[in-house]
Amino acid sequence: MEAPILTPRQAHARQQAGAILVDTREAHERSTGMAAAALGVAGPDLESAPGEVIPCLDSEVLLICEVGARSLASARALAAAGYSNVGSVEGGTRRWRADGLPMAEPQIDPDERDFNERYSRHLLLPEVGAAGQQRLGAARVVLVGAGGLGSPSAYYLAAAGIGQLDIADDDVVDRSNLQRQILHTEARIGMAKVESAAIALSALNPRLRVNPAAVRVTSDNVEALISEADVVLDGGDNFAVRYLLNDACVKLRKPLVYGAVHRFTGQVSVFDAGRHRGRYPCYRCLFPEPPSPEDAPNCSEAGVLGVLPGVIGMLQATEAIKLILGIGEPLRGRLLNFDAMRMRFRETRLSPDPACPVCSPGTPFPGYIDYAAFCSGN
Repeated sequence: MEAPILTPRQAHARQQAGAILVDTREAHERSTGMAAAALGVAGPDLESAPGEVIPCLDSEVLLICEVGARSLASARALAAAGYSNVGSVEGGTRRWRADGLPMAEPQIDPDERDFNERYSRHLLLPEVGAAGQQRLGAARVVLVGAGGLGSPSAYYLAAAGIGQLDIADDDVVDRSNLQRQILHTEARIGMAKVESAAIALSALNPRLRVNPAAVRVTSDNVEALISEADVVLDGGDNFAVRYLLNDACVKLRKPLVYGAVHRFTGQVSVFDAGRHRGRYPCYRCLFPEPPSPEDAPNCSEAGVLGVLPGVIGMLQATEAIKLILGIGEPLRGRLLNFDAMRMRFRETRLSPDPACPVCSPGTPFPGYIDYAAFCSGN
């Protein structure tokens, strides 16, 4: 039997006559207000144990959610479970409120309200939910580079609710950056990039703790920078920093989210060999030797399509979030290549190098080297 659909006014009249009104939204949704005198039970909980809420199969039950779709699905599930008088409220709580029907407005802590409203779309995802969002809020990500890759990565990590973002970059904002480095503005030309980033990110999400470090990452400071990180994100633009970050992340057992762009193409991967020696590769397994400067010019020499770092940086942020939440299949052991001209993605499988001097099982850390000389071929 199909569950009947009632308008909010009809449902309110039936509630006044004794019908049981159940708000099937999640708790964080109900905290923003619910129909007066409604019971609050999330749809999945109601469907799994309806007898705990509605003991009698012939009780008149009306279900309401945000806009009507979820309550209708739950109403159909209850009808299939033997409830003979169950209906759904058309338009849900939004229409109930718009029609001026009585609401119960809970008094909640302003910080809790901000959390529920800001991350409402995450809280609806079973793979994230309140527990996952709190995990993001407790996480610390170290971002090396506040330029083309770091800008979109930082924006999305801040928006997603990462608790602390440490950003290391010793450069200042230049007008030529603005074509792709969206953290920065014309008004902040000449400002340290990390300070400009802190201004932009704090304006987006005041809950974020930003720790700007206007330093060049070197062998002397890399361990202090990343030792407390849950994830390290490589937003740099030179090979010396990439090899340095790789070696430090292997030594300290930190996952490294790699990204690189060149003209119209980009790459993304996750190097997690420090925590999974012999199972996943590190950056050196993919590139045992750096290419010559002539074969791999940087963006200031070869140019780059302005939107390309946005695509790659966004993918890096996605991988960082997945690693923190422990969901999905991160790009460990896989290199994702993107060709903007052909709008194609291509995946390459990567295997660990059993002779890798840094990450092969049983190999002691060889120590840091002169990465600038190594990458220049000297």
